[in-house]
Amino acid sequence: MNPNLFQKILKRIDSYEDAAIALQKTLTAIPAISPDYGFEGEGRKAEAVGSLLKDLRCDELLEIDAPDPRALGGKRPNWIARFTGETDAKTCWILSHMDVVPPGDPALWENDPYTVVVRDGRCIGRGVEDNNQGIISSLLAVRAFREEGISPACGIGLAVVSDEETGSKFGIDFVLRNRPGLLSEQDWIVIPDAGNADGTLIEVAEKSILWIQCLTHGRQAHGSEPEKGINAHKAAAHFTVKMNGLYAMYGNFNGVFEPPISTFEPTKKEANVPNINTIPGEDSVFFDCRILPGYNIPEVQKSVRELADEIEAEFGVRMELRYPHVVSSPPPTATDAPVVLGLKRAIREVTGREGKPTGIGGGTVAAILRSADLPAVCWQTIEDTAHSVNESCVIANVLSDAKVFAHLFLQTA
Repeated sequence: MNPNLFQKILKRIDSYEDAAIALQKTLTAIPAISPDYGFEGEGRKAEAVGSLLKDLRCDELLEIDAPDPRALGGKRPNWIARFTGETDAKTCWILSHMDVVPPGDPALWENDPYTVVVRDGRCIGRGVEDNNQGIISSLLAVRAFREEGISPACGIGLAVVSDEETGSKFGIDFVLRNRPGLLSEQDWIVIPDAGNADGTLIEVAEKSILWIQCLTHGRQAHGSEPEKGINAHKAAAHFTVKMNGLYAMYGNFNGVFEPPISTFEPTKKEANVPNINTIPGEDSVFFDCRILPGYNIPEVQKSVRELADEIEAEFGVRMELRYPHVVSSPPPTATDAPVVLGLKRAIREVTGREGKPTGIGGGTVAAILRSADLPAVCWQTIEDTAHSVNESCVIANVLSDAKVFAHLFLQTA
């Protein structure tokens, strides 16, 4: 890599603070929320993103629309922008997403969620971190190359997609199914949608996800005559405690992950009876299980069923198990994969820190890519305010991430 060229790129990116703020204001002002939540989708924001990509003078620009009659214009847009490099041996992809989650109760926000407030070196607003920061960092990195008249060492691909927050059926999953061969095993794929505050976490693996709903059927009765009923709530409570035994049953340790174990946690509890003096005949409780690779999900489900059978025998209830969300983890991206090593070099050069390949419990679109045998990593410098009230991003992180992307674009190996 030519260090003089990189210094020119760094100096150019340092001048982009006002541009980064302006882009945050533009993108945040256009809510891009899934029809799953009753909104119109990403169409209006996609128009703005498409205009920004065209301003970069792409060598190739594709709009890949996933049909969705619920959305504005009946479609969920996905942008693919490509820029030619000195070699076509690989393309370095930055894959970000346009959609955001709903803001929740607006009264809990200090300001309108869709109007960016700049304070203490941060932008505050819905979507500024998740995932406008990734979009903007990648745009500014390419912009620096264009304005300096420097050709990247490799091809650059910017994928800005829909539907990440609700499963990616209309997003990267649709793109991969309808454009086979767009990405290759030789490509470097970075997804700025997971990370930590010092930019050292390189996500290379994910746990399997198993969500469980346990519906317990008993018999309702008066609270003063429990012998006439079958207390579904009591049985479900015992089941919840018994589920804690899965920690010992599936107790492997994997230091790549944070936390390094499988987790089996009770979460949502639905209301049963509205009054205190009634024995509930129905009860519903949910569990969120994040399971290390190497464990077979059907085997875990079998263990859960056995625990439910024990509760049925003890309390005389019927326990119905449902699985609203099941994702088996694909093979991880190797810790010595070229994209991992390249990203570690870039982080070291830009920040002076050492990147650490890590596995996480959350789900990202990297799992979709890995399932297609594409080596993908998630990386970003974030303070982890995504989905929260008063979501924020550090402006300096936007520029630093752009520098890391630029370094990747200049690497030949």
